[in-house]
Amino acid sequence: MPYLTQLADVARRTGHPVTEVPGWKSRGHGPQPEVQGLVCHHTAGPAAGGDYPSLAVVRDGRPGLSGPLSQFGLGRSGHIYVIAAGRCWHNAPSTSPWHDNSSSLGIEAENNGFQPWPEAQLDAYRKLCAQLCREFGLPASRVKAHREVNRGKPDPHSIDMNAFRAAVAALIAGTPAPDPNWTEEIVKELPVIRPGDDNYDVKTVRGCLFARGHVPAAAYSGVQDGLEGWLRSTACDDGLVELVRGFQRAEGLDEDGLVGPRTWPPLLRV
Repeated sequence: MPYLTQLADVARRTGHPVTEVPGWKSRGHGPQPEVQGLVCHHTAGPAAGGDYPSLAVVRDGRPGLSGPLSQFGLGRSGHIYVIAAGRCWHNAPSTSPWHDNSSSLGIEAENNGFQPWPEAQLDAYRKLCAQLCREFGLPASRVKAHREVNRGKPDPHSIDMNAFRAAVAALIAGTPAPDPNWTEEIVKELPVIRPGDDNYDVKTVRGCLFARGHVPAAAYSGVQDGLEGWLRSTACDDGLVELVRGFQRAEGLDEDGLVGPRTWPPLLRV
């Protein structure tokens, strides 16, 4: 497969503004051998600095890793930056043969890893993935979070990839996206999780926090069986309460450490 010089045209089909970063058509670590998957990232860049302050890093690289680091950048406003047409160093080592650097395209969305996602940015994220799937004949199931195909990564934070893929699939099919309020009925049946609780709903909280990138390795480093043991626990202990508070802080919620009607919805979906 040659350098993918059609990527800017694909991006424009989203209806979002597109910037072609000078030199992108010949930028890459050689041509892109194939496209079997898409990998969604966040930049972990600065909290401020405009729409896409991480552009130079994604284009040129950082100490120890030369650029380009991703074919696309995605600004906070939903502005799409086409950075490279060739292979990029965005995912290694990969746990999926369809999502390594030689087999997938990367999208680096501007976010420091804790900020809420602007809806315009999420809309562009979904639409860009859908248009790329159409271009390369991929099903929505080939759209993966970095954390899903690389055990050492947490990004993109807080995005429920099952809901994200469902929306991408709907865009590919040209049908309305799933109702974003589907959790409203579910949360009516869920209890409020408080410090000291010990039940299987606590396990759900643990799994959701981990899936959204809010469980650092330090949280389970001293636990028997490591992460697996931590995820099996049904106890709402002090450590879990602090992680819940961190999630609430990232979502702009009251940091009370309780998982109730305000906290369950963003835990279960974006």
